[in-house]
Amino acid sequence: MTTQTLSRPATLAYVSLTAAQARAIRAGAPDAYGRPAERLAADGGPAPCRCCLRDIPQGREMLVLAWRPFPALDPYAETGPIFLCADDCAPHDPQVPATGICRVNKMLVKGYLSNDRIHYGTGRIVHPDDLPGTAAELLSDPRTAYLHVRSATNNSYQFRIDRA
Repeated sequence: MTTQTLSRPATLAYVSLTAAQARAIRAGAPDAYGRPAERLAADGGPAPCRCCLRDIPQGREMLVLAWRPFPALDPYAETGPIFLCADDCAPHDPQVPATGICRVNKMLVKGYLSNDRIHYGTGRIVHPDDLPGTAAELLSDPRTAYLHVRSATNNSYQFRIDRA
């Protein structure tokens, strides 16, 4: 019997929405359902901006929109609500772990193949502190192209993790 040795990625990249994506949304580009983002005031609850990956402070204006973090429509292209700072913010530095943005107890991590389909068997519910180790483990399988991190309680998209 042979065992397959899988290499661990040396570093992880925590990928937020890009500055260009955020600018387009702020300028009125339609969301995943063809609608403009809604403008609301942050109420102090968890409201992590998907660009800077920081919580939007209470009372600050934010955008709420439907986001599909996939390049095309297919049965696996999940859509869900996300928050975005209404004012310009700097995109998250991908070399900095993004686990601090989530004030939740559990996160859902799922691996995807290069064709943007779920890599079955990779789904994990993890505590945010355990995310880097779990991500490294899942990305050690060369078939896993990238990971999505979602809230385990609300299933809202948080960010993507790639090999750096």
